Amino acid sequence: MKVVCQNRKAFHDYSIEETLEAGIALLGTEIKSLREGRANLKDSYVIVKDAEGFLLNCHISPYSHGNIMNHDPLRMRKLLLHRKEIDRLAGKAATKGFSLIPLKIYFKGPFAKVEIGLARGKKLFEKRDAIKEREARREIERAMKNK
Repeated sequence: MKVVCQNRKAFHDYSIEETLEAGIALLGTEIKSLREGRANLKDSYVIVKDAEGFLLNCHISPYSHGNIMNHDPLRMRKLLLHRKEIDRLAGKAATKGFSLIPLKIYFKGPFAKVEIGLARGKKLFEKRDAIKEREARREIERAMKNK
């Protein structure tokens, strides 16, 4: 499994409740650009519209050796999910405070996959608590290592 890009900011801004793997419907030049590792998930999100899932604001750079027929970097991309998965995600995302966030794009064999997380936004004090907890854990590990 080769990870192309990760949304590290998502783990800071959201608490991830559940994850799900989905395929992405891509054009040929988009796949080639992904294989070069030229993608960005910052500020991207997933919506469910007309019983289909779509990935928005995911920036996949134009292919370096492409021609004038290259793809639009910010186009809306369809997610390949089963109907039951879409209905379940749409129901959970409709509840207050939840949103669907892409966590990472990776290759599983020849296919590009995206990991979607059902996320609840963190408040500022929750972010501070998470940082304090992480630093305390690091100090404990350092102390254990030195003993």
